Amino acid sequence: MEEKLNIRIRDLNPHIVCILCAGYFIDATTITECLHTFCKSCIVKFLQTSKHCPMCNIKVHETQPLLNLKSDRTLQDIVYKIVPSLWENELKQREDFEKMRGLTETNTEGCKEEEDSNKEDGLSNQHLYIHDELVHVQVEPLRNGPSTRDPFIRDGRQYVRCSVRAQIYHLKKLIRKLWPETMNKEVEIVCNGKVMSDHYCLKRVWLSSWKDKNPPLVLQFYMKKKPL
Repeated sequence: MEEKLNIRIRDLNPHIVCILCAGYFIDATTITECLHTFCKSCIVKFLQTSKHCPMCNIKVHETQPLLNLKSDRTLQDIVYKIVPSLWENELKQREDFEKMRGLTETNTEGCKEEEDSNKEDGLSNQHLYIHDELVHVQVEPLRNGPSTRDPFIRDGRQYVRCSVRAQIYHLKKLIRKLWPETMNKEVEIVCNGKVMSDHYCLKRVWLSSWKDKNPPLVLQFYMKKKPL
């Protein structure tokens, strides 16, 4: 019988704590020149006044240090799993910030601006999601909803498998293609009785509304009625 190994979280802290803010990694980002990792917001702010790594002082880039930053999604997933309530606290802070700034409602222009920003930073969008964690999503209309056919049926179940970074906005586009009757209609997507905002990524939906339930993640949709 294998012996159970207990690891104290304080023994892992040197590997999962950002030296710039002394907090656990949020949006873990690694410098490709030296492989040191920081919170994304911390290292981006630091490199606005310096072109050297804050840990080893190696030059990150002569003129554009942000080009040598790479998101470490694997490490970030590990941090969220081993630090209790870190994701929930971060999610609440983001929601409070969005409400305070009036950013709770976003549109397709926001998605386009993000893509344009990536291009300006010299980041290629090619194969952007190829190594992402995947999630199975069951898509179905609400009772008495708009659909008469089930395009996602596989082995008796309805689902689509996609990146956890895909947004509700992307699923709405897919629904309009697969359910023609929703074309040119305003569609709302619901998870666990709560309407999901367009800018929510599937990982956020899963952790906030489906964390304690078995996969697949069940999302329902309906067409909004126009006011009379």
